[in-house]
Amino acid sequence: MVQGGADPLRDGVADYTEHLAGALTDAGEDLLRVSVSGSLPSVLRAARILRTRRPEVVHVQFAPSAFRFRPWIGLLPVLVGAPVVTTVHEYGWWAWPDRAPNRAWRVLDRRGVDRETWLLVPRSAAVLATNAGHQQAIRERSRVLAARVPLAPNVADRATEPRGVTRRRLGLPDDAVVVVFFGFVHPVKGVRYLADAIARVGARHTERLHLLVVGGFTSQALPEDEARAFRDELLAEIAATGVPATITGHLPEEQVSAALHAADLAAFPLTAGVTTKSGALLSAWAHGLPTVVTAADPPDPELVDGETVVVARAVRDGEALAVALRRLLDDPTLRLRVAAGGAAAGATRSWERLAEVHRKLYAEVRAGA
Repeated sequence: MVQGGADPLRDGVADYTEHLAGALTDAGEDLLRVSVSGSLPSVLRAARILRTRRPEVVHVQFAPSAFRFRPWIGLLPVLVGAPVVTTVHEYGWWAWPDRAPNRAWRVLDRRGVDRETWLLVPRSAAVLATNAGHQQAIRERSRVLAARVPLAPNVADRATEPRGVTRRRLGLPDDAVVVVFFGFVHPVKGVRYLADAIARVGARHTERLHLLVVGGFTSQALPEDEARAFRDELLAEIAATGVPATITGHLPEEQVSAALHAADLAAFPLTAGVTTKSGALLSAWAHGLPTVVTAADPPDPELVDGETVVVARAVRDGEALAVALRRLLDDPTLRLRVAAGGAAAGATRSWERLAEVHRKLYAEVRAGA
């Protein structure tokens, strides 16, 4: 398993790889993990290790950010002497070198050099994509049929602490309706619009509302200095709304699970919209939370308004989020239906199931090698 060098606590792809590697090991797979910083020397060192160990399959977890936006990991298929499988976590927006004209890349794409992954997608024995959009982009550009693999929750339901105890530990009022956001807290996550929405709802609603933000600010995408500045900015914006809020920072998985159980609703106001590529959404489903999401373009077919989620029809729009929140708050039947629908949609998404899918694929690749 070849991965970038990021800390799983600070990077979504690294966290995914950590969970998948653990599930594969638990299932009996003999797994060697090789970290690559992204530099050419680090890729060559990894290739030497792999040639020495002679694995049956080399599986690369690819995202440009995971390899520090360097292209050299794309040479791996011709360096390792083993069939390569590539999971594409990000696709459709990057190229290296980025100054090459699009017409030149179109020629290279047709000749087996992908502008984003170089040789990974064209030369892999199997390519996996985590969503339909990436599948389509890979097919259109490289004429490669990528298999779709589902994601699993970032945090499974593993809480043992009683809900009331968790609320007291987090300082959440017993009588409050708690709206939770979970995930890395970045500008694109739209938490400021969620605070605005809760303020709008609270002004016209009899129930006491409380915003709970579970997650850290610093990550691979948002370095510490930028994260600190954004945190200060966001806290000031939330304070200006007058919305009572608790921001936990990063928590261990068991405490995240407990915090999700302590909430009444989940909301994901992402500025690009939400799809089932979001492990945080899957975590909310796994905890039985009725969930509000912002609309994606194109929409995810599994996110059905009024069935698996409630959809806010616009992004970066506090009033659109407020409308969605009011629908859930005012309709107990809708809350129950959406919670049950989300739980059912997420029921087949587990790391154990994902490990089974990968083991079957590895067997097929070995058989064809």
